[in-house]
This record gives sequence, C-alpha cells and structure tokens, in this order.
Amino acid sequence: MHRISTGSPFEASMGYSRALVKGNWCFVSGVTGYDYTTMTMPETAAEQAKNCFDTIFRVLDEAGFTADDIVRVQYTVIDAILVDEIAPILGEAMGKIRPAATMVISGLIRPEMKIEIEVTAMRE
Repeated sequence: MHRISTGSPFEASMGYSRALVKGNWCFVSGVTGYDYTTMTMPETAAEQAKNCFDTIFRVLDEAGFTADDIVRVQYTVIDAILVDEIAPILGEAMGKIRPAATMVISGLIRPEMKIEIEVTAMRE
C-alpha cells in the first residue's frame, strides 16, 4: 500500500492520508477547496470546487492515475442553493468521465468550507 500526502495540516492532526493506492485502486480522501500552496480558502463555492479538482488531479497524477480512471465521486455541499454555482465546474471536470456519483447536502468541519469532493479511481 502506498500513502500520499499533500502536506495539509489536517492530515497529520486528524490521522489520515490524502490518498491510498492499493493495487489498481486509488482512494482519495475528501478534499476541500483550500489552496495548499497558500493555505487560503476562496470565498466562492465555484472557486473551492476548482481547487478541489486541482488537488484531486495532482494527487491522482502522483499516484500514477489519471482523471479518466475515476469511477466514483462523492460531493458534499453545505447548501443546495450552491448546486447551480458549482454544477458547471463539476460538469467541466467530470463530464467526459461520467463516474458513478453521489451528492450530499451536509455541514462540513469548518465554516469557510462549502464543498468537499472524494473520489475513487481504478486502473484497468
């Protein structure tokens, strides 16, 4: 098993890896919209969604996977009103891949977080 870290302080303090690779599978933990180079959080849900996918795609690349390997995605959004704002970003990132998907409306652990995205990828 191979563990991948983005260096987020949450990974160490909460005891998890950004991603785990086991065989042909890559499990990417929930990613929020932080810009990990500046440790800042954008104001809008759309910008946060873009940052989520930037992080996810970077992690998949480090793990030896591509976006096309994504087979499942789960979105957690803090308010259904944000769906219209983030839908174009989700469609742009996942539109050609079309993985199995779930969207949950729920609170997140920090008030500035508006979206969290988790993916599972599989290589054939």
